Amino acid sequence: MRYVSLFLLSVLTAQAQTKFSVSFPASATSATLDGRVLLLLSTNDKAEPRFQINDDANTQMVFGLDVNGLKPGSTAVVDQAVFGYPRQSLAEVPEGDYYVQAVLHRYETFNLKTGHTVKLPMDRGEGQHWNEAPGNLYSKPVKIHYNPRAKQTVTVSMTEVIPPIAEPKDTKYIKHIKVLSKRLTEFWGRPMYLGAHVLLPHDFEKHPEAKFPLCVFHGHFPDDFSGFSETPPPANMDTTDYIARFNIYGYKKRVAQEAHDFYKQWTGKDFPRMLIVEIQHATPYYDDSYAVNSASMGPWGDAIMYELIPEIERQFRGIGQGWARFTYGGSTGGWEALAVQVKYPDEFNGCFAACPDPISFSAYTVVDIYKDQNAYYLDSSHKKTARPGKRDYLGHVKCTLEDCNYRELALGTNSRSGDQWDIWQAVYSPQGPDGYPKPIWDKRTGVIDREVANYWRENYDLLHIMKRDWKTLGPKLTGKVRIYCGDMDNYYLNNAVYLMEDFLKQTRNPHYHGEVAYGDRAEHCWNGDPTQPNYVTRLRYNSMYVPKILKRIEESAPKGADLTSWRY
Repeated sequence: MRYVSLFLLSVLTAQAQTKFSVSFPASATSATLDGRVLLLLSTNDKAEPRFQINDDANTQMVFGLDVNGLKPGSTAVVDQAVFGYPRQSLAEVPEGDYYVQAVLHRYETFNLKTGHTVKLPMDRGEGQHWNEAPGNLYSKPVKIHYNPRAKQTVTVSMTEVIPPIAEPKDTKYIKHIKVLSKRLTEFWGRPMYLGAHVLLPHDFEKHPEAKFPLCVFHGHFPDDFSGFSETPPPANMDTTDYIARFNIYGYKKRVAQEAHDFYKQWTGKDFPRMLIVEIQHATPYYDDSYAVNSASMGPWGDAIMYELIPEIERQFRGIGQGWARFTYGGSTGGWEALAVQVKYPDEFNGCFAACPDPISFSAYTVVDIYKDQNAYYLDSSHKKTARPGKRDYLGHVKCTLEDCNYRELALGTNSRSGDQWDIWQAVYSPQGPDGYPKPIWDKRTGVIDREVANYWRENYDLLHIMKRDWKTLGPKLTGKVRIYCGDMDNYYLNNAVYLMEDFLKQTRNPHYHGEVAYGDRAEHCWNGDPTQPNYVTRLRYNSMYVPKILKRIEESAPKGADLTSWRY
């Protein structure tokens, strides 16, 4: 009887189920669109459902469907067969009242130099955020009663269009440039640009004879130069905002004050005069390129190194030599800082890598991609233990690694979620026969592809590359490598740093002569200052590293180097 009942239930469910019919009118756009239809359900009325999808326990629900050639008035049907997060099917959604919203994340067709044709979401100035991307269509949230067993079709019309984003404006100290990249344009088959926000030294215009060292501050997509403000926060600025991560109130005012404090340092008599650059290199896969060449994304590393940086140095009087270039950053920027120092060792004279993304794939957060069989669960014959994806400083797990990847899979197939695990895959993987990155593991099951893992090791595992090539690479890196990480990093990034430290400590001929340091109970974005809490240090990358860079220059600049024109 039990098996008969289950069979009848499945038949009834197939015949009677609530579906969502998603469309857009010609008043929104007359274009025929490719992309990803995202259906969102929420029980929280504090914000639009499109802003409530995350890895934490308070996430709401999203279900995703690829569409090709969707015309005004035609429909995309989201039913119980469509994959979702955190519930994998609409059949699992309990009956109740929900706010429903739909978004169409638009894709563009690229005819790649490799001969492949792919459809991807081009960044449109928002830094690859599907819920904020200009030109994306969306519906206004509507409250409905949902019953998964009802024979019902809910109509959702995407009548709204996300507006364009204004370009940032130049100020006395901050300038913005954009460069058409020949290398990237050739790879992607359409014009591709690199941008940068440049912080000029104090009294730049009063010293036309001066040429300056260059600091590349790597990190996620910057809409403008961050952490620098000529004006202090208002005395009556609201301080009721609360940041649960740091358990403090008034964090926005603290951020504003730190930005003004840096301005005062920057314009002070004794602060080093240098150029600091934040790069805009959002790709069709993520909010930045990871600053290296990639099989699926093209020659971003070379484009930045040999097109963008020389143009910045030309326009703003950079010294333009490797001894006078430095790089630093945290998280994504931490990996990039070390990666460009390793891959372009003569072009930089030092990197400061804070809380870097995994610099060894033997500790790809909590996965060893070379030995483990499954990314989501511990290898075991008799039990199923989920691998953690995120924690707080006490070790409390916020989500599993499977949760993170299922959210991304709901947001986009073929590495198109615009999020973390997908971009690592897009950067590190060989290109698949369809033109998209080959998966490091099956997104549904977590089973690791050993062939892809081996490709990752030889091309992007920074620890492996340094070990393999130390005889020739070591002499070019000595004195240049500095790594900082909290020992309770939220994403377990300290695990790979431990492995790197073990190697660096035993280097000989030459010894690395650098630094690796850890913050006690410090979470993500700790940058090396043990005297301040993490919520302060994460705001002080520039003021923390520029004085260290000056010391490195004084110790290592070649004979005859310009050490005076910029020291005013």
